[in-house]
Amino acid sequence: MQRKYFFQLVLLSSLWGASFILTRIAAPQLGPNLSSGLRMALATVVLAVIMRALKHPWPFTHWKELLLLGFLGVAGPHVLYSWAALTLPAGYAALLSVTAVLFGAFASALLKEETLTRGKLAGCFVGLVGAALVVRLGPVEPTPALIFSALVAMLAAALSGTATPFIKRATTRMQPLSITAGMHAAAVLLMLPGALYDLPQAHFSLQALGAVFVLGVATSGFAYWLFIRIIQHIPPMASMSANFLSTGFGVFWAVVLLGEPVGLAMAFGGVLILLACLLVSNHNPLRRWLSNEVIPPQAS
Repeated sequence: MQRKYFFQLVLLSSLWGASFILTRIAAPQLGPNLSSGLRMALATVVLAVIMRALKHPWPFTHWKELLLLGFLGVAGPHVLYSWAALTLPAGYAALLSVTAVLFGAFASALLKEETLTRGKLAGCFVGLVGAALVVRLGPVEPTPALIFSALVAMLAAALSGTATPFIKRATTRMQPLSITAGMHAAAVLLMLPGALYDLPQAHFSLQALGAVFVLGVATSGFAYWLFIRIIQHIPPMASMSANFLSTGFGVFWAVVLLGEPVGLAMAFGGVLILLACLLVSNHNPLRRWLSNEVIPPQAS
């Protein structure tokens, strides 16, 4: 990976890491649907202004593809993360979000963008064990509500990871800015009913609105545009290394800014998740013991 893309991924990860804290602030006050919808709407407005300034045309002919990308890449994950944030601490959400790399590996393999190896399959198993440790043995009591929220967060990660190879393919037909703006505009349409449902019960505090503003402008609009610019030039799994870094940033911000507790089991589970993602990304620290032969497809 070129050095400039690595530093761009670090910047991107710092923004995405902060999004878990901001979501934890906004979702309980505004409601998970409304906070996510407002985030998408702000991102769309910002991106539309940039589109107009740069005289980029809207990719209306690709509306079906953009609806799919909007659901997989932004609408689905953000709503689910917001729902999870009602119960799940921000640090936990950041750790579980890294499982997006596991799901992205399978999606990339199905789309012939990546090959599944024994090392990658071992990584998937290690990742599941790590995620279980984060939820079951961390400093927060593993109540049914917490476990359910963790599963919701992992579903969000699954959608986000699955979207990555599809977005990579879309860059061969559309410009990154057009994809980003089109995805977020489609997400607004998809999230409008849920946002209207949350509206009567929403508490519009300055804290919540400020969090949504940063989420929409910085961590969605600009950050996702940067992500698609990066993914245009590097493989999908390499681009998903941002998930490793954003996890570290997410836990760091949660501990420093929110004072969330960290236990040994949570830390060990996080290490296993990161190890799993290294294996899945083919950065195999156990190369002497795990063969990286391609798993042949089973005969039908």
